[in-house]
Amino acid sequence: MSERSGNGASRAVVVGGGIGGLTAAAALIRRGWQVTVLERAAELRPVGAGIGLAPNGQRALDVIGLGGEIRALAAWQGDGGLRTPGGRWLSRTDPQAAAEAFGGSVVLLHRATLIGILAAALPAGTLRTAAAAELVECGGADRPAVVRTAEGDIEAELVVAADGIHSTLRKALFPTHPGTEYCGFTTWRVVVPHPGRPFAPHETWGPGRIWGTQPLKDGRVYAYAAARTRPGGRAVDGELAELLRLFGTWHDPIPAVLDAARDTDVLRNDVHRIAGALPAYHRGRVALIGDAAHAMAPSLGQGGNQAIEDAVVLAHHADPAGELAAGLARYSAERLPRTMDVAGRAERTARLTMLSNPVGIAARNSLIRAASTLGPQLMLRTFADIALWQPPRRPYADQARKQDTARRQETP
Repeated sequence: MSERSGNGASRAVVVGGGIGGLTAAAALIRRGWQVTVLERAAELRPVGAGIGLAPNGQRALDVIGLGGEIRALAAWQGDGGLRTPGGRWLSRTDPQAAAEAFGGSVVLLHRATLIGILAAALPAGTLRTAAAAELVECGGADRPAVVRTAEGDIEAELVVAADGIHSTLRKALFPTHPGTEYCGFTTWRVVVPHPGRPFAPHETWGPGRIWGTQPLKDGRVYAYAAARTRPGGRAVDGELAELLRLFGTWHDPIPAVLDAARDTDVLRNDVHRIAGALPAYHRGRVALIGDAAHAMAPSLGQGGNQAIEDAVVLAHHADPAGELAAGLARYSAERLPRTMDVAGRAERTARLTMLSNPVGIAARNSLIRAASTLGPQLMLRTFADIALWQPPRRPYADQARKQDTARRQETP
């Protein structure tokens, strides 16, 4: 049996209840769509531990009224920077200079917190869990798209493919595209109680390995690591033991963070990226967002931010009362070059961080130290045009809400 919209509103089905999918649902609802989110898992269980929301991602969340709530979760990070395994500083971070260059500060929070905030912004009944979905028909000008679930088919004027890096909807839309490929390294992530001693937030680059230690607002610490290794590997004695072998002798507070971790807390994931740009981010009535469209290396921390950008740009162009085909074409034209540019930069940064040749490492570190001595603006410039992105839809919901509150307070 086919399920149709029953109230005359244009229906959108979002496949995937991750960060991009939930943001898209909230943004589309604000545009007047009737939205259903189909999530395969029995409950929302975010993959990963921490996520950094850069100013561009925060501005995108302003569009759906959540930017202010996210900014309130910022943890004071003070002076930090980039170090060597022995503890030597290659460059120091000036938080004020970074905020001025990027138009704000990065907010680090747990992915579960972000997922909870996004899910709470949706009307009751929007999200269906334990709802695996497959694309039956991508639709066209004279016919809806059709998504199949265990409970029956759903017809929709718009389908948003937010089903992640191994997207089945992407494969259905572009069956000849090669999909994803291994980046050459794996990552580990863990959230632990604070080690009990003060430390400067840092990222540390070693031979073919990196480590990062960052504070969260709630007092815990988010740590992440990466190393060159073959895909599909697992440590026979546990991933915490593997981290101790790789990073246990590095500078403080790394040993203390590892001491505070439990093996069951450590997440390990091989890193994959999209193997070349897709022809477009849409086909028929289906639009791809997030990792389904442009999975990238995590080196710039932009994967989630780009998914959030995708969501609000898609909603901006997908006018439920307008010509959807033209709107989706504008979405692809706007998002494809930007996300591929960010993905390319992330890949180049990954190669730089994962150097293992001693001569190459020495040259890289010397360049970083030299650039750092010339001032923070030089170090920040390459990231600024990513972070300074502005969403297309204004006024932002956060700003509109504040303006409305101010007007009511001024009214006698």
